[in-house]
Amino acid sequence: MTKPLCFIVMPFNKKKDAEGNEIDFDVVYNQLIRPAVEAADMEPIRADEETVNGIIHKPMYERLILCDYAVADLTTANANVFYELGIRHAVKPYTTITLFSANSKLPFDLNFLRGMPYGYDTKNLLTQVEKDVKSLTAQLQRAKKEKTTDSPVYQLVDGIAFQNSVAHEKTDIFRDKVKYNTEMKDLLMNARKKEGGKEARIKAVDDIVSTLMLENEEAGVLVDVMLSYRALGAYPKMIDFINAMPTHVKQTIMVQEQLGFALNRAGKHEEAIRVLEKVIQNNGPSSETYGILGRVYKDLFDKARADNNAFRAEAYLDQALDAYTKGFEADWRDAYPGVNAVTLLELKGERSKIGKLEPVVEYAVNRKLETKKPEYWDYATLMELAVIENDEAKAREYFKKALSCTIEGDWMFDTTLKNLHLIQVYRKQRNESAEVPEKMTTLLQTQKDDMFPSTN
Repeated sequence: MTKPLCFIVMPFNKKKDAEGNEIDFDVVYNQLIRPAVEAADMEPIRADEETVNGIIHKPMYERLILCDYAVADLTTANANVFYELGIRHAVKPYTTITLFSANSKLPFDLNFLRGMPYGYDTKNLLTQVEKDVKSLTAQLQRAKKEKTTDSPVYQLVDGIAFQNSVAHEKTDIFRDKVKYNTEMKDLLMNARKKEGGKEARIKAVDDIVSTLMLENEEAGVLVDVMLSYRALGAYPKMIDFINAMPTHVKQTIMVQEQLGFALNRAGKHEEAIRVLEKVIQNNGPSSETYGILGRVYKDLFDKARADNNAFRAEAYLDQALDAYTKGFEADWRDAYPGVNAVTLLELKGERSKIGKLEPVVEYAVNRKLETKKPEYWDYATLMELAVIENDEAKAREYFKKALSCTIEGDWMFDTTLKNLHLIQVYRKQRNESAEVPEKMTTLLQTQKDDMFPSTN
């Protein structure tokens, strides 16, 4: 498994403190900080000294924000260090450790930061290396286990909840929410729309990727490439690209979720389950992670049905239902796992449970539509619920609205079509009318063929 990253915030080379004492920070890094980080089974990343017109590269700040852990040396009260520490504290409630030379005088009391002093003098340099390495290692290991809030922003301001947009924003609105290289965003958008069919579009994205220096690219560009491959259904390429990403981006929740999504679409179901369960283990329950995990089990359910293994299909159906239900319970505002739970309850013919869950899912979607820009999935969800209710007029109206939203690829239609097909099959097995799902399936398939002729 990839080791968690620890970002090191500190001055470079030799610097003087307020009293004129010279500190060799390369010695502090090489003999104290790096050995302690490695002993804690983490990988240290020290900010590069290179700047452009006095401005530190944006990717460096992304590493500062996205890395799981950070260590900041406050000795000499370096302005850059304090600025970077402020950024880190604004977006990360925990896993940031501060330290300083015990003989240094700092401009204010550090008690509220609970910084770690280390032994240092200008003649002998580090004076208690073994002890300080063990102490810093212990703090890093404790940070892994306890996740105690160490940011004064989160400690002192009640209820503050800044979010790391790369890790937590829903993938379908990523490009609208995150600011990054406009020129590259336009190039990728044009590549996804290139004439000549799917293969030509994939090649256009490949050509863009061949020009990138991944370690130095903005996280927004990297995620946009990943989503471009997803929109084109190029799942093996999407997996390869994620694996080539810089670790601080690859390890974010969003990217790991999308890795699970792509692995599943590429037929690597067990690997997808391992990735998604690891995300849940490390970060707790999430509607998005459980929603993707539910889809994995749902695809395994489809595969077992195709193999005429009814017993295994029933087992996977139950696992999918469990994952979707947990996802909706984790955040009822996210209707995706909710509607899938309703659909699977429909397959099982459990009308009483549907009656309890369906109104909550419908309410969640309508609340979102009142406050945010509508997406395809919002109206597709309402359409699917209308199909389950056997209300054809309402289903057609919601599908008409869905067509007015951005539809990035035929896979979005395929997801809805698969659910409607399953409703048909299971209703017929129970000798119930399947007229509404059949009509809506025909309508969706016609629109898909019209919008994405090159994928047929």
